[in-house]
Amino acid sequence: DGAVQSLIAAEMQLDVLRRQADSGKPVGAELVRIQGLLREEVLKLRELMQQMKAIDVDAQRLLGVLNDTVERFQRETGISARFVTDIENVDMPQRICREILRIVQEGLVNIRKHSGARHVLVRLGSNLKKWNLTVEDDGRGFPFAGRFSRNQMEESGKGPMIIMERVGLIAGELTVESNPGQGSRLEVIVPRDEEVPHEF
Repeated sequence: DGAVQSLIAAEMQLDVLRRQADSGKPVGAELVRIQGLLREEVLKLRELMQQMKAIDVDAQRLLGVLNDTVERFQRETGISARFVTDIENVDMPQRICREILRIVQEGLVNIRKHSGARHVLVRLGSNLKKWNLTVEDDGRGFPFAGRFSRNQMEESGKGPMIIMERVGLIAGELTVESNPGQGSRLEVIVPRDEEVPHEF
């Protein structure tokens, strides 16, 4: 709905500008502003489409989709971004695959909107007991300094709320490390043997 409203507003503004141009008034600055608005809506729609694709991701597709997501982020933002993993065969339940992808997507959206970062690294690893996801950047960081667990952030009302909720859905642990002016690092640890709800 938000995208539709923005596009309708842009169409109305363009109609006004067309009439101003017909009467000889300068319209360059307004056209630049509308172009920026449309560019932002395109990014939002692409992010929404990526979130919808997360519904179908499974263990066979997870690494490829994560890599594509990070590459697309780099193309669309100009921010240098890499995805690395030491996993060859993913044996993750589909419900966890889905949330891991959504966490990465949300983390990249936050970086694009708020961080001013130049470099991003997304890493997925595993061992016999856990899966480990990290998303780090060299941007502004959060408006707090230090290293905090999900419980500490919930108690103080700070941190990435949507990511915190998604980590909770897969019985994971979240740690956020923030160095204002130097960047931030999110780490998600998901135990392999934890009981997780089957449907979200």
